[in-house]
Amino acid sequence: MEADTLGQLEEPQTIRVPDSITQIGTITKYELLNYFRAKRFYVLLIIGLAISALLTFLVAYYRPESFLNTSLTFYSQWWGGSVTFVIILSAIFFGGDSISGEFQNKTGYYLVSRPVRRSSIYVGKWVASFIASMIMLLLFLGIAVANGVYYFGAGVPYQLWQSVLLATLYMGSVLSFTFFWSSLFKTSVISVLVTVILFLFAFPLIDGLLPSLVGAEPWFVITYGAEVITAVLNTSYPVHDIQSKTPIGKGHFFTITTFTPYLWEGIAIMLAYFVVSAVLGLFIFEKREFA
Repeated sequence: MEADTLGQLEEPQTIRVPDSITQIGTITKYELLNYFRAKRFYVLLIIGLAISALLTFLVAYYRPESFLNTSLTFYSQWWGGSVTFVIILSAIFFGGDSISGEFQNKTGYYLVSRPVRRSSIYVGKWVASFIASMIMLLLFLGIAVANGVYYFGAGVPYQLWQSVLLATLYMGSVLSFTFFWSSLFKTSVISVLVTVILFLFAFPLIDGLLPSLVGAEPWFVITYGAEVITAVLNTSYPVHDIQSKTPIGKGHFFTITTFTPYLWEGIAIMLAYFVVSAVLGLFIFEKREFA
């Protein structure tokens, strides 16, 4: 009896490490809890509600024809005119410092020192950021649809749901691109600042200057690909390029070319940014050392 008991005591205990899916779920859960406890979630929530409330007031008070002409033009102006800004703002708030914050605050050291795969940490944080961002996006969509139903009835044009799917893809692409920069820098301020400069200044500047100055299509810019989110809500789509001539003297004109990506082209651009950014960001996070 004593020998059996001693043998049981000496038998090594096997510690079972959770699989990747379980680890991702755990990381996602606690990252979401951190978002809901932090002020940034509620600050962005207030900003989103403020944008929607302002649009609601302006449309109800001024009754602009560009909004109230048809149901499709309403969603084109309301949803198409603001959704990319909501997406970029959400990505900056929830993804800008998700990885760099682990280096800056030294919290990543305690995560990687445990039997947790780095890929699970990276993917779990990305999923949590995506869920939090989608909450903001769906809130904005819900208020837009509520206003549209009030003015035009329950018949929501199918183009809006196409635009919503494209916006979801854009959200994933922007977050992956944001996570790439967040994994590249060890300081949260720098990673957030780079994302802000790129999406709010650099990319829009390239979109505007490249076609007008040299007549070239900015097919390599993610914000150009995201134009399909609004373009599918226009009745004239798909028109790929439009040339307008401005007179600058007798018999002389300045030609400006405006490009709009084809649907397949916009999807391809956003998918490329999503895949390349995700792979590079995860690779960098796997190789970085925590002190």
